Amino acid sequence: MASCGLLPSSLTAIRATAPCTRANYKLPRRRHSPLDRRSTSKMGAPHAFQVTETADPQPLLRPAAGGHPRLRVRTHAQGEGDAGRGAAAEGDAAFAWAPVILPFLFPALGGLLFGYDIGATSGAAISLQSADLSGTDWFSLSSVQLGLVASGSLYGALGGSILAYRIADFLGRRIELVTAAGLYISGALVTGLAPNFIVLIIGRLLYGFGIGLAMHGAPLYIAETSPPQIRGTLISLKELFIVLGILFGYLIGSLEIDKVGGWRYMFGCGAPIAALMAIGMWTLPPSPKWLLLRAVQGKGSVEDNKKKAMQALRKLRGRSASDKVLADDIDDTIVSIKAAYAEQASEGSILKIFEGPSLKAFIIGGGLVLFQQITGQPSVLYYATPILQTAGFTAASDAAKVSILIGLFKLLMTGVAVLKVDDLGRRPLLIGGVSGIAFSLILLAAYYKILNNYPFVAVGALLLYVGSYQVSFGPISWLMVSEIFPLRTRGRGISLAVLTNFGSNALVTFAFSPLQEILGPANIFFLFGAIAVFALVFVILKVPETKGLSLEEIESKLLK
Repeated sequence: MASCGLLPSSLTAIRATAPCTRANYKLPRRRHSPLDRRSTSKMGAPHAFQVTETADPQPLLRPAAGGHPRLRVRTHAQGEGDAGRGAAAEGDAAFAWAPVILPFLFPALGGLLFGYDIGATSGAAISLQSADLSGTDWFSLSSVQLGLVASGSLYGALGGSILAYRIADFLGRRIELVTAAGLYISGALVTGLAPNFIVLIIGRLLYGFGIGLAMHGAPLYIAETSPPQIRGTLISLKELFIVLGILFGYLIGSLEIDKVGGWRYMFGCGAPIAALMAIGMWTLPPSPKWLLLRAVQGKGSVEDNKKKAMQALRKLRGRSASDKVLADDIDDTIVSIKAAYAEQASEGSILKIFEGPSLKAFIIGGGLVLFQQITGQPSVLYYATPILQTAGFTAASDAAKVSILIGLFKLLMTGVAVLKVDDLGRRPLLIGGVSGIAFSLILLAAYYKILNNYPFVAVGALLLYVGSYQVSFGPISWLMVSEIFPLRTRGRGISLAVLTNFGSNALVTFAFSPLQEILGPANIFFLFGAIAVFALVFVILKVPETKGLSLEEIESKLLK
């Protein structure tokens, strides 16, 4: 999940806003940046984003009419026409894969542990309530208590998101993720060893705080340390790791579902993975951009932080550039951060999000993450095994095995979305996927109402729901959130979207079990289906297509 304080990583050229013509400029001298490296073509033409120098140098920052410096990025597509676009497209700069893997893998484990909690809770809910398998004398849980067990980690994640908004820039991405891993470990152990219901809920909340910090810090660390050629792919793969975690949770659940006290193992198995994440993150360097941002903010020595950033880059890039090049480019990056930071300095209070273009962006982004949850996604995932038992797979082990099938299908469809989102566009995938969600929920309602002699209908509807969700709301909601907010309110807007997501997730998960008792499964799924129809109308009427547009174009063309 993108988060507050994320500065645009592609801003490597800052130019004054005074009018100019092409005749004023010499051909630019290329300068490579390890922070944002762009390639040249075989003919030596510079890539789309570049630092330009002129015979008569102009100041990097010049106050505009309103008193604030403006940020301007020149691209070949603007200045050189088709020739520039061709140069930009001609191959990517070489980079070493070996230094990239670990800085992606260890933060991504935070997403895997989030997914694991979803999958493990599905089986643990059955084990915990069984008189024979619970291994406790407090197994008779009310629907409200069961809702707290399922949604406790999400309430913790909500608190963790609020905490991240306040302390993330102080701690830094690396320490934030180490802290998240520590909370994962303590939450898993407290939950797995819980002697009573109260301690169990405390453990769930601790684990949830780890989720909130990890979902904030992981995308930031990956974005700020990965080569730009594969940055988008790596951030998208975070969703794939969440799905892998769900599948792993289903697998552990199927292995432990018939054992006495199996729920303890299901919750506790996250601890070793979290320990690996903690050790791995401790060995990684801090984010170079965070170090330079702290220097720009006056919260660290400029010279000391520049040295630390250079050391971090050497480790992250495999010493692919000389110290002189690193030093020059770090200086250029500081100038870029200063300009972007000055642009954001006037963002004012959080109420600015509810004004003008920012309000339009929040309606789009906040609406997507809200409908993502209130169309039943948390309930279908957290209660997949009980739903399958009700559908006719009466043995707990049978239901758990079918949950593994659902997890595999979810993994497959996530891969399809990652590969196709830039080819097909956001709107087609959203419209098609939300249509499938609405149909599958109505089909589930029909199964409980009139088709209850055909359990394969329930399994098919669940598979359709999962597949439709994974090509639409799953990956694309957060992609849209990261794209749609204007620069001035992007950090706070994304933070508010994260709070909306976890808050609605926790609410739906908590309310599902009591509502199921009051309304019955047929009516509850029909309610979710009706909400999905409203979500489809919202997507058609309100959500724009952002495929192929730069962030600046989205702000200027779609939010006016």
